[in-house]
Amino acid sequence: MNVQFKKGVLELCVLVLLDKKDRYGYELVQKISDQIEISEGSVYPLLRRLTKEEYFTTYLQESTEGPSRKYYKLTEKGRMYLHELIEEWHVFSNGVNQLIKEGVKND
Repeated sequence: MNVQFKKGVLELCVLVLLDKKDRYGYELVQKISDQIEISEGSVYPLLRRLTKEEYFTTYLQESTEGPSRKYYKLTEKGRMYLHELIEEWHVFSNGVNQLIKEGVKND
């Protein structure tokens, strides 16, 4: 898949996954990778930026499988941003789908 497609939608994917429950970085990578092929290195800079922009808070939690893990928790500001992105996504994807429908011949 086109790298630019993935970059553009990765932020939305991370926010959506954190809406239901707190997750740690590698867990986010695995969950997204189940659906979209991504590199682990593309998620961590995004997490740092979104945390700096106050869309997440972080906390450490002990792990039975090694060192403590940094969990990301969506803030109310992050939840509002998520809903804005979802609306933008619907408008954008509907527009693209309409163009595909009009432009691609079904031979």
